[in-house]
Amino acid sequence: MTDPSPAFAESGAVAPQPATDEDDAPEPRDAAVPAHYGDPFGEQRALTRRAGVVDRSHRGVVRVTGPERLSWLHLLLTQQVADLPDGAGTEALVLDAQGRVEHHAVVAHVDDTVWLDVEPGAAEPLATYLDRMRFWSDVTVTDASADFAVLSVVGPSVDEVLTAAGVAAPHGDHAAAALPGGGVVRRMPWPGPGPEAAVDLIVPRGELASWWSRLRGAGARPAGHDAFEALRVGSLRPRLGLDTDARAIPHEMGWIGGAVHLQKGCYRGQETVSRVANLGRPPRQMVLLHLQSGDDPLPPPGTPVLNAEGGRAVGRVGTAVRHHELGTVALALVKRSAVGSSPAELWVAADDDGAPGPAAVDPDSIPPDTGEPPGRAAVRRLQG
Repeated sequence: MTDPSPAFAESGAVAPQPATDEDDAPEPRDAAVPAHYGDPFGEQRALTRRAGVVDRSHRGVVRVTGPERLSWLHLLLTQQVADLPDGAGTEALVLDAQGRVEHHAVVAHVDDTVWLDVEPGAAEPLATYLDRMRFWSDVTVTDASADFAVLSVVGPSVDEVLTAAGVAAPHGDHAAAALPGGGVVRRMPWPGPGPEAAVDLIVPRGELASWWSRLRGAGARPAGHDAFEALRVGSLRPRLGLDTDARAIPHEMGWIGGAVHLQKGCYRGQETVSRVANLGRPPRQMVLLHLQSGDDPLPPPGTPVLNAEGGRAVGRVGTAVRHHELGTVALALVKRSAVGSSPAELWVAADDDGAPGPAAVDPDSIPPDTGEPPGRAAVRRLQG
């Protein structure tokens, strides 16, 4: 386990536990930060009714500097960043040659530096890939995870907390600004209860404990990573490596638009993105499942989702959480044919000692039918 964050010093902090007791079980991805502080549902409610601060210091941070940083990144990322203004941000992906998602990053462009924060453990491979692609471009890529850490403040009172802490956060999706003493503050459209109700702070790691105390003193309640994850799942926001598998493409995960710009090309995997957008539909879609699990352990990512009629595997569970309002829910990646345009009864597989549990698709989570893809419509008109 990596060194615990300063928040572990808080009384009652509880770390995430592995899904199995086997000695060789993999360590949970979020083991380096507190799961909760003794009141998981109360911490969730604080993030939706007031404001809470969440330790996400295990995330990776990559910095890109140099005069060609934007034009160069534009060739590698799925998002339109060539003209990203100072003080703006976005989300972006790195795809493989077949259009499958390899990296997801939240981006901020502040003071001649592009900041990309990524999943735990992903900064080094992302920085290595970017550095291999520099060639003669005038850019510098740095894995800054050892120097900077992420804190999130979430809730309708987020601006009151930031003002009391002496932080002026810009407004607008992913808008960003420099923090006094180093780092950035970035407005996030999720997972808060409103479009302006979440902010990420990327702070110097050596000042992480003082920032934590500062935000707490400004009125933010400590909230564990479980609370953040519950709100993320309720917001239908996927997380790479948990809600995706090795075959996931952006269209399946709802990343078109937010992290993928359909009007740009010249990046690896762009052919798949264009072909699916213009000629077809993704084979799978992400939905929210309501689970009837009671006090049973939550199904781990990768648990099969079964067709209720024949018990055939039609998808996989991603992140499963206990939500303070929705109950036990999970993001799941399922075949389009298993859901269609209306809710479907499914089953979530159990371990060898139990029977599969019923699951209901939340109808509001089913992606809308956007009609015939434009490319297919054009071919049909030509053939007609």
